[in-house]
Amino acid sequence: MDMEWMASLGAAFALPALLAAVIAYFCGCFNGAVIVSKYILRDDVRTHGSGNAGLTNFYRTFGGPLTLAVILTDVLKAVVAILVSVALFRHMTVDDAVVIALAKYWGGLFCLLGHMFPCMFQFKGGKGILSGGTIAIMIDWRVALVVWGGFIVLTVLTKYVSLGSCWAGATFPIATFLFHPGTAAADPVIVALSVVIGGLILYMHRGNIHRLLTGTENKFHLKKKT
Repeated sequence: MDMEWMASLGAAFALPALLAAVIAYFCGCFNGAVIVSKYILRDDVRTHGSGNAGLTNFYRTFGGPLTLAVILTDVLKAVVAILVSVALFRHMTVDDAVVIALAKYWGGLFCLLGHMFPCMFQFKGGKGILSGGTIAIMIDWRVALVVWGGFIVLTVLTKYVSLGSCWAGATFPIATFLFHPGTAAADPVIVALSVVIGGLILYMHRGNIHRLLTGTENKFHLKKKT
């Protein structure tokens, strides 16, 4: 039965998977920090601080109400990528819960790839925490609880956003394994996608991990910019 499931999935998967990947990737390319800093503030965030096009570096560099615009952009693009991916996968004639789960992880992966490596911004993007956290919420509230719960606790207690981010990347595959809907045939596919997503998060934080280990990582503090 599992082989029949995989065969039917493979036959129906190709076109919606390709379309979902392309659309999700280009959704991810709309990096809020780069767009707001480069085209509104006329001062590319990637030339400041850590050089990263993420929310934390944007806030540390510019602060102010435009930070909300960055947040909304990175949240909405993840929502759109997931919804489009689910819509494209729905027509497949296999169990709906499994299809929707696959669609969310697939769309989420390519949205993060677009965010981290945007073709329209010289492939220099952000580290994917805000968009990744949104994807976790869209996937399953239990996965999001594990990812966001640990992120918030660690960030508040230590003031290291990167430590919370590493928790999110490391626990995402674990939470997926524990909570995702699936079948014996779908399990390895969904878990593999979650491992790639979590691995990308950790890879993008490799510099932060080194600084955490050497005690040179910067702590995050809420403050108003002048």
